[in-house]
Amino acid sequence: MEVGQRNGSSRSTLSQINVTPLVDVMLVLLIIFMVTAPMLEQGVEVNLPEVSDSPGLTAGKEPLVVTVERNGAISIGKTSIPGPDKLMPVLRQVLETRQEKEVFLQADRDVPYGRVVQVMAAIKGAGIQKLGMVSQPPESDKRR
Repeated sequence: MEVGQRNGSSRSTLSQINVTPLVDVMLVLLIIFMVTAPMLEQGVEVNLPEVSDSPGLTAGKEPLVVTVERNGAISIGKTSIPGPDKLMPVLRQVLETRQEKEVFLQADRDVPYGRVVQVMAAIKGAGIQKLGMVSQPPESDKRR
């Protein structure tokens, strides 16, 4: 007599688990993850400093700071730049002599977001790999 076959009064049950649906679900999930994983890697890499416990810059090197003023004027240190389109060639020239390819962006809080994004795109277009955003601690942290 075989398993699962009925014989008058005695019944026997099949005591094996059917794993086919489990394998099907796992394969579908694997395919979904394989398709969506490359899409998750898109975006702009920006290294933002911590606001409250930031140790600051190291003393040995002078940072390259790009400043966007309230009126939208752009400058590198004390040098004024006419616009974001002129920033890229100036940055490339300045970075030729520097070993570290990092820039700090300091923008006024009242500058329109679009202007800041234009400056960030120009910085990235100049070949900068590390972009830090300069901020100040909240008023409550300044009193300590």
